[in-house]
Amino acid sequence: MPTLKYLPQYPPALVLQAQTLFDSGELGPLLRDKYPDRHDVQTDKALYQFVSELKQRYLKHAPLPAKVLYDNQQHPLKGTLGTNTAISRVQGGRLKSKNEIRIASLFRELPLPFLQMIAVHELVRTSNLICGEMCKLTKMDTISLLQ
Repeated sequence: MPTLKYLPQYPPALVLQAQTLFDSGELGPLLRDKYPDRHDVQTDKALYQFVSELKQRYLKHAPLPAKVLYDNQQHPLKGTLGTNTAISRVQGGRLKSKNEIRIASLFRELPLPFLQMIAVHELVRTSNLICGEMCKLTKMDTISLLQ
């Protein structure tokens, strides 16, 4: 029986509720009914603008990533929804670093709240904020995706 490996840090009651819905085959239809529409963020350029707007609205002092793009190599079934990398390069006598956010291409097809969730998660990792501050800054409650 597959488990919901992205939810172990959530309250046990919520994990049990999601696992029960998943086991009975009701989770997919429930989420499709709650979030019927796809979003318009389909290109890498639109994704970069979307992430920069989130950053400007909620994380004003966080650095803006140099690159934000959808990545076909990210595989949700193997455990990767998004990555955040710092790439260092030598320029002259200095060391320059750039941050990149790569989000699994799966999020092109999913509703906007799911894209927001992963984008905020990766932005927070970029800015080195603790997870508790993420919910406070964004006013997004990822638990509401299942409720």
